[in-house]
Parts: sequence; C-alpha cells; structure tokens
Amino acid sequence: MASKTPRSDGMTESCGNCGKETPHDVSVELKTESEKDENAAFSREPYRISKCRVCGEQTSTRMNNA
Repeated sequence: MASKTPRSDGMTESCGNCGKETPHDVSVELKTESEKDENAAFSREPYRISKCRVCGEQTSTRMNNA
C-alpha cells in the first residue's frame, strides 16, 4: 500500500505582517557596509534575507555581530 508524502512548502517562520507561521524563502546575501571606496572590498558582511511567500514582507538580519 502506497502512502502520500506530505508536500513541503519549505521553511516556515513567524511573519510579523501576517501574524502567523507562513512559508518563507530564505537566502544569504553579502552586503557592503562601508561607504568609502577603499574599504568597500573589506566591509562585506553576510545577511540572512527572509521573504514571506504569503504577503511578500522581507526581513534582513546581520549574521556576524562581531
């Protein structure tokens, strides 16, 4: 007897705009924090980008808090 595997809609997180747990697309992006050209290559920091698939709200969290 075969059983159906539940479909996974990916990662779910709490969405402040929706007010509940919703599926999100999550990625990591390098952002340049320095406004000076000579330091720009050394000032890139990883940020976690999370976008709600229901309402489209996007949050960005700095991952290195050194």
